[in-house]
Amino acid sequence: MTLLWDADPGAVERFQVALGGVTRHDSPAALGRALEADSSEFLVIIGPDVDLASACDFSEGVRVQRPEVGVILTRRRVDVTVLAQSLRAGVREVVQADDLTSLADAARRSREISQKVAGHTTSDASREGKVITVFSAKGGVGKTTFSTNIAAYLATSGSKVLLVDLDLAFGDVAISLQMLPTTSIMDLVSMAGHIDEQGLASVVTHHSSGLDAAAAPSDPSDADRIPGSTISELLRVAKTVYDFVIIDTPPAFTEHVLAAFDNSDLLVLIATLDIPAVKNLRLSLDTLDLLGTPKDSRLVVLNRSDAKVGLRAEDVVTAIRQDIALMVPTSPAVPASVNKGIPLVIDEPRHAVSVAFKELTEKFLRNPGPVETRAEAKVDAGPQRRWSLSRGGK
Repeated sequence: MTLLWDADPGAVERFQVALGGVTRHDSPAALGRALEADSSEFLVIIGPDVDLASACDFSEGVRVQRPEVGVILTRRRVDVTVLAQSLRAGVREVVQADDLTSLADAARRSREISQKVAGHTTSDASREGKVITVFSAKGGVGKTTFSTNIAAYLATSGSKVLLVDLDLAFGDVAISLQMLPTTSIMDLVSMAGHIDEQGLASVVTHHSSGLDAAAAPSDPSDADRIPGSTISELLRVAKTVYDFVIIDTPPAFTEHVLAAFDNSDLLVLIATLDIPAVKNLRLSLDTLDLLGTPKDSRLVVLNRSDAKVGLRAEDVVTAIRQDIALMVPTSPAVPASVNKGIPLVIDEPRHAVSVAFKELTEKFLRNPGPVETRAEAKVDAGPQRRWSLSRGGK
């Protein structure tokens, strides 16, 4: 979160366009207390109407006490005298107040300097969290059910989890969890290029299970206004904040889904026992081959595996030419839990479907190990494979 010293309450809205999350303080004393209270604050913006001498005094103090903190001064008119006095006081940059693009660039440069001074690495290099994308090219196979239950189980098991709804036009994550978000992924568009931990925190909604959710926009038309680059930036930041990032997706290879694939450690590909779903899964695997996605980053799961519909699990394996890692049974308790807005792993933790979700999470997400094909359908698994949560040496 960026700290702002400005007496005008309306300044927050103006500066948010360039800086994302902003907290305003109207005095140097209040600003100093905020810096003392949070050692992760690295950026201070001083408004254009703050007295220059006071701004320089504050900057000199910060330079001694918190050298990693960057101070950027905004002025209605920038001249040589202002520049000289400001830079002598330790101000990193002086920016024209109405030039929001230059202000955003200055803030980005200041954060990079602060990270180096504080001994931090960049976001990509310090990444710790794992990103798991749940995908199927056919709708109605249970992607949202898988995503919400995996995320809820991880959250209740002590992990810090972000659930991202990438079905930006018709996402169901919020309604499936009976959440009423006031913000969405759409709110990140204005922060593009400088999304940080605080900016991300400002658009997520907390769920009672402990997970955070980045909801899809309420207006389907907003989906086309969200660039794929914003999704990539969201995920890069999220990996530095959360232990796990679970991504629910639409049944299509949109630019947002492709961005998720590029940033994912594991793809959970869902199939069901019907010809259209199997056909789409086969095409999806072929497409992933063309995209260069590593085969060992893909996990095929068969949902509603015990449905008596004339198609067997071994038929699916033959069609997709890939082993099934896990089978999840059919149960009316699943749609009932969705209607209640409570993930089944929380509502009925001992249910067979809940047990399958937990097995999927523990074996392949939290503690990846050898893939073992379930014996119910007597599928020939061939040689065992070890699934890895790393991609391309990342």
